[in-house]
Amino acid sequence: MGYPVGKVAALSGVTVRTLHHYDEIGLLSPSRRTGAGYRSYSEDDLDRLQRILFYRELGLGLDAIAKIVDDPQLDALEHLRRQRALLTERIGELTRMAESVDRVIQAKEVGAALTPEERFEVFGEFSEPEGYAEEVVRRWGDTPQWRAAAVPLSKEEWIEAEKVRQDWVRRLLDVVDSGASADSVPAMDLAEEHRLMMAAFMGDCAHPVHRGIADLYAAEPVQLGFLVREPDQRPGLGEYIRDAVHANADRAAK
Repeated sequence: MGYPVGKVAALSGVTVRTLHHYDEIGLLSPSRRTGAGYRSYSEDDLDRLQRILFYRELGLGLDAIAKIVDDPQLDALEHLRRQRALLTERIGELTRMAESVDRVIQAKEVGAALTPEERFEVFGEFSEPEGYAEEVVRRWGDTPQWRAAAVPLSKEEWIEAEKVRQDWVRRLLDVVDSGASADSVPAMDLAEEHRLMMAAFMGDCAHPVHRGIADLYAAEPVQLGFLVREPDQRPGLGEYIRDAVHANADRAAK
């Protein structure tokens, strides 16, 4: 039994033009022609087309597909095994993509926990940079600390957390302006307070994790801005906080 090109197009969901193209490049040529010269596809041709479309769906190029379907060493069972392996790999990729999208959605929901009016009431003019939520997900989305921190806070909880931050920054600047070194007891005590603040937010902030956070304050101004707003910053403040955190971690290890 032969199938005309229009019927094959309807069965497979590809266009007649695509089938003509596959014929022209030798990827799928019909086994027979009618007396009038029209293409006529056999059951084997349809099976080959099914394999071509499968590999195309996986994102392979036509040249690569031709090598696979024309491989004389690939028997039917081996072909099915290869299909299954590719499907498993693709499922894994899609699962990872879905999880990443879920984390971005979660990050957006956290950022949207307050209305614009409430955000201004709590944070004033300060707002996170465009695209920051996606960057957070990319860097820390797989960590347990992120999952704990991503739980939305109520307006009242945000107000309280902002009061704690402001008080901590005020006392930090008093220590800095006094000329005390980053490894002084007052500076290290403030570093320990900060670690406990972060632990309450993240669920866990062991000293090694705290060191990594403090390194970001010194290396990335945007991270420091979340802790100390720009009008309150001093030259070298990120480095000071980093050094105090490291000194506090060293103190705890003794």
